Amino acid sequence: MSSSSPPPPHPGSVPARAPVTAEFESHGCWVVRARGDLDSDTVDPLFLAMWEAAASHEVVVLDAADVTFADSSFLSLLIQVHQQTKLRIAAPGTAMRRLLTTAGVDHLLDCYSTLDEALAAPR
Repeated sequence: MSSSSPPPPHPGSVPARAPVTAEFESHGCWVVRARGDLDSDTVDPLFLAMWEAAASHEVVVLDAADVTFADSSFLSLLIQVHQQTKLRIAAPGTAMRRLLTTAGVDHLLDCYSTLDEALAAPR
């Protein structure tokens, strides 16, 4: 009997639609680039990347330009990381800005129009 499901990914491989697409240092900040829909089913890899960054870097920048959807689990992550380090959110889309405003944290979290603006902001 053959199975129609695909084989499991190779250990250490990154799924094709992983929510974290890059992590790197730039201008003294640690940048985490995210993409796609970030909800309770998909946020775990981003959660790990952001917590590791917050534990070892003074400024963490989330490049959110490619985030298409975010829910309360993602919002909770942002607030927790903000409490641990200086968090900057770069290029949040309309839906993410609406989420931050609706939750009343738009005044708490530092958002910038572009990644370059977030990296250039004074410490």
